[in-house]
Amino acid sequence: MIHLDRLVNVLGGYGARLFGPEPLRRRELRSVAMHDPTDDVLFLGDAFLAVGVDSAAEAVRLAERARATVVIVRSADEPGDEVRERLRESGPALLTVDPAVSWSQISGVVYGLVLEGRETEAGRGPSDLFALADTIASETGGPVTIEDRASRVIAYSASQGGTDPVRRDTLVDRRVPEAVRERLGADGVFTRLAASTEPRFVPGVPAFGMGGRTAVPIRVGRELLGSLWVACAAPLDAERSRALREGAYTVGLHMLRARVSSDLERQVESESVIDLLEGPADPAQTAGRIGLLADGLRVVAFQARARREPEAAVLHLFEQVTTGFGWSRPGRSTLLGTTVYTVLPCGSDPAPAVEWARSALRGLPGSPGLVAGVGGVADVSGLPASRQEADECLTLHGREPEGADAIVYDDAWHLVLLRRLRLVAESGRLPVRNPVADLARHDAEHGTDHVRTLRTWLYAHGDLGRAAESLGLHPNTVRYRLRRMGAVADLRLHDPEARVAMTVALAALVDGPDEGAAAV
Repeated sequence: MIHLDRLVNVLGGYGARLFGPEPLRRRELRSVAMHDPTDDVLFLGDAFLAVGVDSAAEAVRLAERARATVVIVRSADEPGDEVRERLRESGPALLTVDPAVSWSQISGVVYGLVLEGRETEAGRGPSDLFALADTIASETGGPVTIEDRASRVIAYSASQGGTDPVRRDTLVDRRVPEAVRERLGADGVFTRLAASTEPRFVPGVPAFGMGGRTAVPIRVGRELLGSLWVACAAPLDAERSRALREGAYTVGLHMLRARVSSDLERQVESESVIDLLEGPADPAQTAGRIGLLADGLRVVAFQARARREPEAAVLHLFEQVTTGFGWSRPGRSTLLGTTVYTVLPCGSDPAPAVEWARSALRGLPGSPGLVAGVGGVADVSGLPASRQEADECLTLHGREPEGADAIVYDDAWHLVLLRRLRLVAESGRLPVRNPVADLARHDAEHGTDHVRTLRTWLYAHGDLGRAAESLGLHPNTVRYRLRRMGAVADLRLHDPEARVAMTVALAALVDGPDEGAAAV
């Protein structure tokens, strides 16, 4: 959260001047309220924007009703003696901003500093709705829950006085129990809330162990975002109903701003990650823009192997790994085609990346059929290479059982290398006239087993006994085969470089015969 002094310093760049008691500079700002000249309802807030108010005296009067710490007005004039005396006696502080500055600019700065400042400092998610729930609970006198349109709990107050079994189960499961939700729906509670703007008392349902509630819809404009509930045995009086209604309005602003900020951040993050994976001109600057470290990074790639709705599985994963603000997440992600990429800071040890991928897939509903590959460690300039390694690790999942962990380049580099060699062979860039190719053609024409024999002998490092054991033959039979093979192709088995080249050529065989007829 921020203090008034921080707001004054920032708005000072817009010609703002502060009047009022100096100790108020150290007061924390937790919420924002804006005066609407067309609305009789006055909402509470620590920072009060006196939109449409020309008189400093009137602005201060409205701010006192809103219980504000500071009131912001657009004015080039200094307040008169009467207003200064009123500020000295009871506050609030008065912040005047140059009239050349638009209210859209002022509100953007104030909302950004106060609301997003609270988010970062609190560390509990967008807008710190838990703290706001605590405030509403203290003003209404009962435990509070903030729920979305599907009755999922977004935040709740710390006070648990008068908690009944339904509230306890709701907080544990983070959702209203289905049986209770069905009962409330049958009673028309949700329909009345959707059509109303005022708090409504919901009688208890003893059969479910549910006490009374007062609920109010959370709206921004015409959009219904959710509902605010306070546990109470009887309908709230007028003062507490007003506090609940004003609280719902403030919650709506927080939820809307959090959603907009999250969507904007997701867009900037996604574009920046794409730049890093494709190799921008200045990777350090791009990484700094989204808060990534300069080195110790790995690319984690996800793709769907599910036969049904693979696109939906990928989209669900992308939404999950980008939910919340960047400072609260370890990695930065993008959706590129049908692949979700996350750049994760985890250093030379790939274990954190594997565990992170495992937890990301665990959080998805059902069996999405997603697989993951982890590229090698890199600095920001090496992320394109790490991405390629992660992509190639994805292709190796056909060898693994369903539900296997992420394949890590560090452990599978040799398989990646062999795959690259096979791709080279497929493209026609591997010489086709070589001893291995000659043996493969001979096997195909005569039913011999020369390729498998050569591979086994080379993998045994020329140990005749080990090769014979692997082939299930007598050493003399292997020796005889090698002589026969020497008549078919120029093997040069005593030349180290020739042996390495033949090992590479064997690994790059495309649809080559691993098993031939056991002819001698």
